[in-house]
Amino acid sequence: MEIANTKWVAATASMWIESFIGASYTFGIYSSLLKSSQSYDQSTLNTVSVYKDIGANAGILSGLFYTAVANGRSGNGRFFSGPWLVIFVGLLQWLVGYGFIWMAASGVIEPPPVAVMCLFMFFAGHCQPFFNTAIVVTAIRNFSDYGGTAVGIMKGYLGLSGAILVQMYHIFCEGDPANYLLLLAVVPSIFILTMMPFVRAYDTVIPGHKKYLNGLSSISLIVVTYLMVVILVENVIGMPRSMKICSFTLLVLLLASPLLVAVRAHNEEKERLLSLDFPVTERSTLLDTPKPNDVDVVTTNDMNVLEAICTINFWLLFLAMICGMGSGLATINNIRQVGESLRYSTVQLNSLVSLWSIWSFLGRFGAGYISDAYLHSHGWPRPAFITISLVIMALGHIVMASGLLGSLYIGSLLVGLAYGSQWALMPTITSEIFGILHMGTIFYTIGIASPVGSYIFSVKVIGYFFDKVASEDHSCYGSHCFRTSFVIMAVMSVLGSLISFVLFLRTKKFYATLVAKRILK
Repeated sequence: MEIANTKWVAATASMWIESFIGASYTFGIYSSLLKSSQSYDQSTLNTVSVYKDIGANAGILSGLFYTAVANGRSGNGRFFSGPWLVIFVGLLQWLVGYGFIWMAASGVIEPPPVAVMCLFMFFAGHCQPFFNTAIVVTAIRNFSDYGGTAVGIMKGYLGLSGAILVQMYHIFCEGDPANYLLLLAVVPSIFILTMMPFVRAYDTVIPGHKKYLNGLSSISLIVVTYLMVVILVENVIGMPRSMKICSFTLLVLLLASPLLVAVRAHNEEKERLLSLDFPVTERSTLLDTPKPNDVDVVTTNDMNVLEAICTINFWLLFLAMICGMGSGLATINNIRQVGESLRYSTVQLNSLVSLWSIWSFLGRFGAGYISDAYLHSHGWPRPAFITISLVIMALGHIVMASGLLGSLYIGSLLVGLAYGSQWALMPTITSEIFGILHMGTIFYTIGIASPVGSYIFSVKVIGYFFDKVASEDHSCYGSHCFRTSFVIMAVMSVLGSLISFVLFLRTKKFYATLVAKRILK
């Protein structure tokens, strides 16, 4: 079908894939099973989880692979090329990682050494850069004038996928984490295999994109609102199994609705092409920038990763992400243990994991959309929103450190929004400052900051201070168990906001040039 070969179907397929690949955000569901079945203490469990984070953020190989096989245009006649091949390599790692984790946790194989489990976790996480590189870079190529909005939608669905997977856990696994691991290994794999051929790049800019991107944004907000209502109903009054099945069926229908937008967008673009009443350009007015002469604009277009690493802007963004993404990831990895220390019920703990996905989605989507709006209308540099997000994150850590009634819900809301926004802003900033040609490699090189920060905060801060106050059976109850850790992470978030503010000052003239060129075009 003709419509299958459009950027709108590519966007829809990308959104669907992203909706099912956020398994790393549901680590809290099976972390207790992993801890008990493998006889881990808290520090060992955190060490294992960090390898998941290392894999999920060590995307240099995925970036290089995308550059090698997917930077040509769609439809160039080569079968073994295109974003789908990058997704397929990620899918193989997904199967290996979650398949072996399930076998170890369910007793199918003997408990492996910690090093081997770390390798399983690495594969389970390392698939994600391949999925995300293919989808995010392709989205920016397809919708380059509104890259922030496009990336916000795609990364938003990744954040939302945790809540979607939790709904599947409630319905199909009935509270059994071992069955959930089996579900992760099988169901998303089949779905990804079906959708990946439709993810293609179309390097054209056609007026009218914004209207239909807004349509996809509206659907996204409807989906997240519906999921929030479902989670609250489950938490407050509970749901029988039959109602859970009905609610999930409706969720599937909502997730399918972007296809309607794709059809309408395709039909309108086809009519415009036939009438020849508008121009079609090849590159983004924001990304296709001349090499600047101003000394304050310390970048050139389309740097490779080695050239980017040699710039001050790279390291400012990297250090800010250690403070932000690192502490945010450490929070979600330990949120179940924090809840257990405060004596939250199992339902409340599962809802925290689901709600984190909601907050992460809103942060990703909102940051992409709002930063696009302020860049186009007021010329605000995107790094300004990184600074704002880190201030919000610091407030969230302080709230969680207080240990007051409801502090975990409020704190996770603030940290989740900030963490999600950073994952939408960082790739877009990377493409604008360093260029799009090697964007996949560069933004995942910066993304290494997330597991580095997560290791420091999870193992050296949270694990250390928890084990210091825990009893001999590795248990601890009360707000004091994690208070010191959250205070330290709040201080580091403030430090990150100061670093990102320096990046904001350094790139003000650069972004002014981008906006001025867009107006001239």
